[in-house]
Amino acid sequence: MSAYAIADFSTVIGLEVHAQVLTASKMYCGCPANYADAEPNTHVCPVCLGLPGALPVINRAAIETVMRTGTALRCTIPDRCKLDRKNYVYPDLPKGYQISQYDLPLCIDGEIEFTVEGQVRRAGITRVHIEEDTGRLLHEENAGEHSSLVDLNRSGVPLMEIVGEPDLTSPEEAREYLVALRRILRYIDASTGNMEEGAFRCDANISVRATDGSFIGPKVEIKNMNSFRAVERALRYEEQRQREAVIAGHDLTQETRGWVDARGVTVSQRTKEQAHDYRYFPEPDLPRLQTTESVRDAIRQSLPELPLARLNRFTTEYGLPFQDAVVLTLERPIADIFEDSVREVSTADAYRMTANWIVNDIMGLARSRNLPLDALPVSAAQIANLVGLVGTGAVTARAAKELLPRLEHGEMPSDAAKRLDLLAVSDDVDLAQAAAEAIRRQPAAVADYRGGKKAAIGRLMGETMKLTGGRARPDSVRNSLIAILEETPPA
Repeated sequence: MSAYAIADFSTVIGLEVHAQVLTASKMYCGCPANYADAEPNTHVCPVCLGLPGALPVINRAAIETVMRTGTALRCTIPDRCKLDRKNYVYPDLPKGYQISQYDLPLCIDGEIEFTVEGQVRRAGITRVHIEEDTGRLLHEENAGEHSSLVDLNRSGVPLMEIVGEPDLTSPEEAREYLVALRRILRYIDASTGNMEEGAFRCDANISVRATDGSFIGPKVEIKNMNSFRAVERALRYEEQRQREAVIAGHDLTQETRGWVDARGVTVSQRTKEQAHDYRYFPEPDLPRLQTTESVRDAIRQSLPELPLARLNRFTTEYGLPFQDAVVLTLERPIADIFEDSVREVSTADAYRMTANWIVNDIMGLARSRNLPLDALPVSAAQIANLVGLVGTGAVTARAAKELLPRLEHGEMPSDAAKRLDLLAVSDDVDLAQAAAEAIRRQPAAVADYRGGKKAAIGRLMGETMKLTGGRARPDSVRNSLIAILEETPPA
C-alpha cells in the first residue's frame, strides 16, 4: 500500500482539438465540403478518393482560415511552412496517407484565455496546423450479421489540429478551455464547432504527479468524447482512477483509453509503449508555402473583436452584470444584436433592460422554438422598439411578455400592441373603476392594509392588474388604490 493520499497529487492535462475548417470546398479538390445531408460517396472525385495520378491543389481559403485561427490564439506565423505525408493504413483513408504538417506548421507558440468561475486563466498553444479529414466508417447489423461500410464524403474536408500545452490542472479547466476555443472559432467563422456533427473533436491527455515531485505518472490519452460534459466527466473519472491506482500501489501504463459515456468509465484500447512511426516526409505534389508580413497584417486586420475582450467591454462600457455579459457574448450574432438594439440609447438602465429582455425572454423564446444557439426570433429593431415601449410605459412588462411570442414576422411591437389591444391603460376613469372593483373583491386585503399591513396592497394590485388584462402601469395602479383606500373611510 502506498503512503500517498488523494490530496498528495496534482493533475496535468493537455488537449488536442481537431476542428473542421469552414470552407465551401475540400482541402485539395473542388468537391463540396458540406456533406451533412448528402448520400454516401456522392461528394467525391479522383483526388479525395486517392486515385492514381490525381494531383491535389491547395485550398487557399482553408490556409488563410487556419492562419486567422492562429492569429486569434496569439500564435506566431512563420515565414515558411510545408505540407507532409503522414502514412498509415486504415479503411477510411483511401490514399493510405494523410496530407498533414509535421515539423513546419502554419502557426506556433500561442496562448488562449478563458474563465473559470469568473477568474481568467491562460494556457499555451503549441501549434495549429492544417490537414485533411478522413472518411467515415458506418457500422451496421442486419439479421445478426455485422458489417462496416465506408462513406468518403468527409474525406479531404479541411481540418485543423490545435495542440495545447499541458497547462490545465483540472477537468473543469479543460471544459472551459474547450468552450472558449469553440467560441473563438465560431466568432471568427473558422469552424461551425458542432461537436454532434464531428466538426469539433477532442482528445485529452492526462497524468497525475505527486505534489512533492516524488512520482510522475505516464500520460494517458482519452478518446471518444463528443460533448463538453463528456470531456469533463471522462477526465474526472480518469483523474480519480489514476490517483487511486498509485495509492493502491498499482502500476500505470502509457496507453490510449476510450470513454464509455453510458457507463461513465474509461476503458483501455491500446498501450503506447512505442510511438507510432508515421514515416513523415514532405508532400512531393505540393509546394512549400511562404507568408509575407502584408498577408499576416491583413489577417490581423480581418479579425473581429474576440469573445473575452467583448465580454469585458460589455461589463465596462454598458455596465452589464458579469453573467449577463457572459450569456450575450456566447455567440457573436447575439452580441451583435444586443449592440444594434442599444445603438440609439445611452443610459445604463436602457442597456441593462435590453440585456435582461434578450437573456431571459427572447433567448427563452428561441429555445422554445428550437432555434440554433446563434439565432433569435426577433430583430434588433424589434427589440429596441419593445424595450422602448416598456421603458416609456406605453406597454407594461406583463403585456410585453404576452406580446412577444405573438409578434408576426417583421412586425414592430408597437403595431402588435395596438393589434392585440395591449397598450397600457391611460384612462384615469377606467383605472379608478378597476381599482374600486379590486377593493370590492378583496375585503380581507383591504382590512389588512387599513390595519397597518401595508404590504397587503400587493394583493390588491394583482387583482387590479388582472382586471385590466395586465395593461395598467404598476405605479398608476398603486397610486389609484392608495387614493381610494386613504380617502374612503372604513365601513
